[in-house]
Amino acid sequence: MPTLQQLRYLVAVADTLHFRRAAELTHVTQPTLSGQLRELENKLGVQLVERSRAKVILTPVGAEIAARGRTVLRDVQDIVELAAHGHSLLDGTIRVGVIQSLGPYLLPHILPELHQSYPNLKLYVREGMPQTLLGGIDDGSFDLLFFPLPVKGADLHTTRLFREPLWIVMPSDHHLAKKKTIDRSDLKDETVLTLERGHRLHDQVQALCEQYRAKLSLDYEGTSLDTLRQMVAMGMGLSFLPALYVLSEVLQDDQVVVRQLRSRAPSRMIGMVWRRHSARQDEFVTLAEHVRGIMKKRVPDLTIVS
Repeated sequence: MPTLQQLRYLVAVADTLHFRRAAELTHVTQPTLSGQLRELENKLGVQLVERSRAKVILTPVGAEIAARGRTVLRDVQDIVELAAHGHSLLDGTIRVGVIQSLGPYLLPHILPELHQSYPNLKLYVREGMPQTLLGGIDDGSFDLLFFPLPVKGADLHTTRLFREPLWIVMPSDHHLAKKKTIDRSDLKDETVLTLERGHRLHDQVQALCEQYRAKLSLDYEGTSLDTLRQMVAMGMGLSFLPALYVLSEVLQDDQVVVRQLRSRAPSRMIGMVWRRHSARQDEFVTLAEHVRGIMKKRVPDLTIVS
């Protein structure tokens, strides 16, 4: 039977397609890794890896076994965490993934109070693009995501935290800046800037432009919310920006103004995502309750949901 360590080596090769980097990733020498992979192939009676000086390629059966091995290793890690945290709540390290348009503006609100309440809790946080984060929660690289909902996946569990308004940001000298609130009809034919493709916010703003008959700028897409704000300040268009970012970074910028739609203001639902059979599910439910309570106190502009 394959050992867990052999599966780790195979998964590392599948992830890196490079023996030296896979060996560094698993903290062994390259000869050790290569020898263990050959032993695994002998045990299974199939070739898993095509070896050449130029590159490493997994055979079709090797790729399938690596994918299943990744699931096995993830489940074993869940067992270890279940044993480690079976008698404690919100203790140890949680590997958290968060989208770039949310993390810097949400985490400063919640981390200080969580640390005060649970001093032994450590959140290892990584920002990333949506598809990268979802891949990471699936393969076990992350334990938990703070993420826009909905999210589809039979093996994923989600819980809602709050509804975050999207506010209209425009240059301070824009003709709509004189209005206290904006009607949907005001946005007809206006140029709207948003984040580049791959962000959830891009898709949402694109749908809003179709709904309001505005023109989505595809020639000038922002790589970050700060970039969007700066392009808006230069008069390149309007933008829909999340409230947490606006409250943190925009209100003090006198080059732009913030306005809200008069009725049916757009928003995005922010929630938490974890694997359905995670050993730490009870902890994540408790964490969600704390996050809702903190954000209800600190940011009244959000609509807290459960």
